[in-house]
Amino acid sequence: MPTFSSISHDAFLAAIDTLATTLAADDWQPDHLVGIGRGGLVPGTFLSHATGVPLLTIDLSAGVADFGDALVDRLAARTADGARLLFVDDINDSGATIARLRERTVAAGAIPANIRFAVLIDNIRSTATVEYRHRRIDRSVNKDWFVFPWEAVAPQARLAADANAVPGRIA
Repeated sequence: MPTFSSISHDAFLAAIDTLATTLAADDWQPDHLVGIGRGGLVPGTFLSHATGVPLLTIDLSAGVADFGDALVDRLAARTADGARLLFVDDINDSGATIARLRERTVAAGAIPANIRFAVLIDNIRSTATVEYRHRRIDRSVNKDWFVFPWEAVAPQARLAADANAVPGRIA
């Protein structure tokens, strides 16, 4: 059974504030935020309100092309036209989602310099890198399954199933 580590609403708001402050201080400014479904949708919404940057959304986890790969192609085309996109997710754990998005957008013609990533929690052992983060963890030390405020309504069994779906992340 995984160890669950709840992220309080106040801790979540502090993370959004950190990201918004970091973005405001950077010379690189996004034209749009892109919330990555499911985990990046709530952080993307809050960060959009905190920064005033409009939010777009995609969902690769649902397996519905119209909300995943097809939208990635359209986003790649926007970067080729000069738009800067900041993808937002809850955690960069294994790096699979971020690596997939980087590879897919570049394969679809995206300008790599116009794409960046922001996460609440960044695993230093991830195979993918992000430009913005609130907090870093080391998965070789911290095996907790983080439960964000929007996940707190899920039944314990569902959380355990999600955590155990990829045992290497937490074991």
